[in-house]
Amino acid sequence: MRLLVRDRLFGIGDDYWIEDDRGRKVFFVDGKAMRLRDTFELKDMQGRVLVDIHAKMLALRDTMVIEREGEPLARVKRKRLSLLRNHYRVELADGSTELDVSGKILDREFAIEYEGELLADISRRWFSVRDTYGVHITRDDADPSLLLAITICVIRLAEKERGAGD
Repeated sequence: MRLLVRDRLFGIGDDYWIEDDRGRKVFFVDGKAMRLRDTFELKDMQGRVLVDIHAKMLALRDTMVIEREGEPLARVKRKRLSLLRNHYRVELADGSTELDVSGKILDREFAIEYEGELLADISRRWFSVRDTYGVHITRDDADPSLLLAITICVIRLAEKERGAGD
């Protein structure tokens, strides 16, 4: 599955569509403005909320939480003790599963992996439009809404970290 995201739209309060490789709208990201923390909802074409995404309040390190139907699904944060600045860890709610996200997050050139197996490849190289990148989900049994939510989280965390360093 290949999905198209228009990069310039990531931000609090912004709403945008994610399209498939044929240009059809398949997901809607509803950015919630006027909140104390970053908050997004990823919805399907019928307007059903697939996942809620929000920044965790009162965390030692910037952390974003992904929930499905009010239940925790995953936590995303920068990996500790990593020499790579763009290395994030995703802890799934089962407590035993971790996904690894690494690459050039701000350049939109990174991968999401599970135990060394590629789950999604995020890249601008497929597009000539500067503010566009693709999310290529490589496994048929992967959860597209979770992988999109992880993508949104790591980009938001990297942008926030870059802003703090300026």
